[in-house]
Amino acid sequence: MASSSLPPVYIVSAVRTPLGQFQGSLASQTAIQLGSHAIKSALERVPVKPEEIEEVFFGNVLSANLGQNPARQCAIGAGLPDSTVCTTINKVCASGLKSIILATQTIMTGNASAIIAGGTESMSNTPHYLPVLRTGSKFGNATLVDGILRDGLTDAYSSDHMGLQAEECASDHSFSRADQDAYAVRSIKKAQHASKTGLFAPEIAPVSIPAARGKGAPTVVSLDEKPQMPLNVEKLESMRPAFITDGSGTVTAPNASPLSDGASALVLVSESFLKSHSLTPLARILGWGDAAQKPSKFTTAPALAIPKALKHANIKIDEIDAFEINEAFSVVALANLKLLSLGEDRVNLHGGAVALGHPLGCSGARIVTTLLGVLRENKGRLGCVGICNGGGGASSLVLESLQQQKEEKPATNGSTEA
Repeated sequence: MASSSLPPVYIVSAVRTPLGQFQGSLASQTAIQLGSHAIKSALERVPVKPEEIEEVFFGNVLSANLGQNPARQCAIGAGLPDSTVCTTINKVCASGLKSIILATQTIMTGNASAIIAGGTESMSNTPHYLPVLRTGSKFGNATLVDGILRDGLTDAYSSDHMGLQAEECASDHSFSRADQDAYAVRSIKKAQHASKTGLFAPEIAPVSIPAARGKGAPTVVSLDEKPQMPLNVEKLESMRPAFITDGSGTVTAPNASPLSDGASALVLVSESFLKSHSLTPLARILGWGDAAQKPSKFTTAPALAIPKALKHANIKIDEIDAFEINEAFSVVALANLKLLSLGEDRVNLHGGAVALGHPLGCSGARIVTTLLGVLRENKGRLGCVGICNGGGGASSLVLESLQQQKEEKPATNGSTEA
């Protein structure tokens, strides 16, 4: 397998901002500011100098009005030098994870020894578009186009909102409205517990929001916003379906992931860099996989990508201690669990995107960062993430946690060095 024949790649730092609700606690911060904060915070946790980072891969989906190459802006804003090579990745919801995969491949092939990967999104600051403005509106009304809907949440091939494709998934796999509501409640309760008991604290880099007009003390945002809100199960179960309104709809706003803001960044290094800097690894990347199918079936693409990643890592699915499967909608998690024959006792143990939020370009990196925390808290060794993306695709990654190195033996399909 590739992961046993190629040089090992280690994660030595992984952080994320808190996740803010749409027009909520982080709305004053641009995607660039959030991404810069995540990168700077990730570097502050390890004895690695900014000038030692050779490259940055960073996911961002809603890039309109951010300026050229958001990844480059995030890197410069974090204090990385002008010599840092930067690439912005747009694979819709899988952008952050694909950035990690590309960083891993770059290190494995010897093109770099230290790379930052991750993603950022501010859905709160995504603009509306006026497509007719350049040529002029000759007659009649001019329509504003919502950038979030156009470039983030609408299938480019059918022009359907992706929520309609979640309804298609629910129909294909026989999941009722009650099934989805019950799953959402479980996810929210897990996230609330994780937040209340401090399980998220090690992965979060608090964001300082300056006071208006510079007067007064800044506001420090250190908690994910949605889990702090009271859970009203009765209200959740009474919400009207959002996409099919003829009485047959099953997908609602609360059993889907909310629009959100946030960023996540990870530092990846080669084995030689790890040794020369006496770094303590958090994890070793074992394998990855991407898959694609019919665009409207994007919801179940993780069930194709995850087996590919496991095969690449030479790991059996039963050996995985914890999974993170991104909850674009509750039905996405339910369908992939069903197709992969997984129980919820190993999946999204600290809650998922339905409970926390789904900042599109960030989420793929966020679930890796959260997985590391889940494995640490549960003394797990092997973990796997999977995330679907618009257009019918998905990405997946398998890693070995080294946070319990003294108590656990490392996987046998490659070398590790603490």
